[in-house]
Amino acid sequence: MRKFIFSLAVAGSFIGTALYGLPAPGSLSEREKRAVAPRATPTPRPQTRAAVPEANRPSTTVVIDAGHGGFDRGGIPGQRVPEKTMTLDVAQRLKAVLTAYGYRVVMTRDSDVFVPLGTRVAIANSYRDAIFVCIHFNATRRSSANGIETYFYSSQSLPLASAIHYYVAGGAPTPNRGVRRRGFYILRKTTIPSVLVECGFLTNATEASYAQSAAYQQKLAEEIARGVRERSLVASTSAANRLAANNTTVPLQPFIDQTHYRDPDLVRSKHGKRSSKSSSKSISSKHGKSSDSDSEKKSSTRKKKSTPAKTED
Repeated sequence: MRKFIFSLAVAGSFIGTALYGLPAPGSLSEREKRAVAPRATPTPRPQTRAAVPEANRPSTTVVIDAGHGGFDRGGIPGQRVPEKTMTLDVAQRLKAVLTAYGYRVVMTRDSDVFVPLGTRVAIANSYRDAIFVCIHFNATRRSSANGIETYFYSSQSLPLASAIHYYVAGGAPTPNRGVRRRGFYILRKTTIPSVLVECGFLTNATEASYAQSAAYQQKLAEEIARGVRERSLVASTSAANRLAANNTTVPLQPFIDQTHYRDPDLVRSKHGKRSSKSSSKSISSKHGKSSDSDSEKKSSTRKKKSTPAKTED
């Protein structure tokens, strides 16, 4: 009987070794024990958003100019919604969007202060590889006037104006009033690509309500930022035939040339002292006139009633 039990034990040990290929637990070395021991599950680390590598960040500096400010309320006398407040709201949102994209952003004003036109131009021209974006809203005594306009002056600014206008006008629930070339001081004196975006009429009840909406202000900022990012995708006239095949191309916008308008700051010395007085009034705004390009645009429109390409602000 004892022999039978001993034989069963020996056979069981042999079968276990043959089946599992492992020696009995008591005969494992320390190294083998560590190898077959269950390992602890590592604690998952929280996922963090990877920062944009410095080498891949945009090199362009964007100078954002919120129109008016301080004692210069903007718009026209009796206007209920102050333009200076709306422009600053959109400009600050644009700054946040562009900063998130990795752009270096400079503001000509970041609070309710008055900054002369010459200072705004000097800030813009002090940065290399920069672009200049002026934020404005329109105004007129005709309350039905509405829509989006974008202004530029130099040929180097047209692609930027085309891209910004393409997205802002395309995403706005208001009419597209087109891209316009105009010799406003703030566009004419800058040496970098510069545009002025008129984001709607604050004297139009519907557009004024849009402008006071945080959601619409954010929408404007995002569309302007998209134009800034995709300005290099603007097609030249020679590439017009490729637009249908290339959905990433931004079409070059047609524009109305309004440089023949007699802006106060463009009147030359043949008018003598009257020229300097007119120019200084358009800049100082001490008598309630706008200091920015809006005032220049309004006065010149009244002088050239016969032109077919007039603005309505």
